[in-house]
Amino acid sequence: MPWWPRWRAVGAALATGLLGAAICLWLHTPLPWMIGPLFATAALRLAGRELACPVRVREAGQWAIGTALGLYFTAPVLAVLTVYTPWIAGAVLFALALGASGAMLLRRLSGVDHATAFFAMAVGGASEMAVQSERHGADVGKVAAAHSLRMMLVVATIPFGVRYWGSHGLAEGHETFVPGAALVDYGGLALLVGITVLAALALKRGRLPNAWVIGPLLAALLLTACGIHLSRLPEWMIRAGQLFIGIALGTRFTPAFLHAAPRYLAGVALCSFLMLLLAAAFGLGLSHWLGIHPGTAILATSPGGIAEMSLTAKALHLGVPIVTAFHVARMVVLVLLIGPLFRLLPRP
Repeated sequence: MPWWPRWRAVGAALATGLLGAAICLWLHTPLPWMIGPLFATAALRLAGRELACPVRVREAGQWAIGTALGLYFTAPVLAVLTVYTPWIAGAVLFALALGASGAMLLRRLSGVDHATAFFAMAVGGASEMAVQSERHGADVGKVAAAHSLRMMLVVATIPFGVRYWGSHGLAEGHETFVPGAALVDYGGLALLVGITVLAALALKRGRLPNAWVIGPLLAALLLTACGIHLSRLPEWMIRAGQLFIGIALGTRFTPAFLHAAPRYLAGVALCSFLMLLLAAAFGLGLSHWLGIHPGTAILATSPGGIAEMSLTAKALHLGVPIVTAFHVARMVVLVLLIGPLFRLLPRP
């Protein structure tokens, strides 16, 4: 696409996202700066409008969220998180089992091949699972579509369900973690930006997954854990990050998305919904055993992405480090083990 139509499509996506955010702010929805842009851009894309989100825009959003999350991990918070290590391991095993069970059900419902069903239902990032699925002969388009639809369902249900659960995170004071740097220091902010961007580029060069979330998160985490508080991120940066992520998710949807394999998409929707329910039940059990807020536990065990679920925890003043730690551990283990696990499972 020539540069002018391309940038016109990008500008239209940003304008649509801002309008969606404004509507959600007016409606007082949770995560208005992500949910509004996501649904507004998805609606126009499904209607046939030309909207685009460059990779750099998505990466900028991931950087902002990863950096903001890393600033929560002070040394005392990390000490507290060590208590949850066995439970994090259990949650990772649960996520692997949940994905495998979802794959079996999807295959029965839609008749899709084993590899496509397996990677479509694996509780991991869309790009990572698409790459892995291509190596094992799956239908990459269907795998990517399944993950887009699952993320849409997660973002459409989990934040609202947690918000209207009946008890707000602020009531559980011990779960509300405040980043170490309470003020914006623009000199320190410039240094923080430089360090976290370099970390993201290093991870990307090493072809590690989710580099623009994990790299800044780890860099900010190490600084904060060592007592080096350069600056917090201005609120406008965090909102811009949510806006960019919402647009990136929403522009994945096209008119062809709804017309391609409707039986398969219906199966994905049903399986994803059942996985959400099972994950919520597991989270409630975890909440009971660990004595943490139900919202924190549900977000930590939900089949959503790191950025989306951690942002929800932040917006609702829940245990951001707990949610982030659970999702980071799951993502790392899943990326490392999903290929060997697929080869170990018996073929139907």
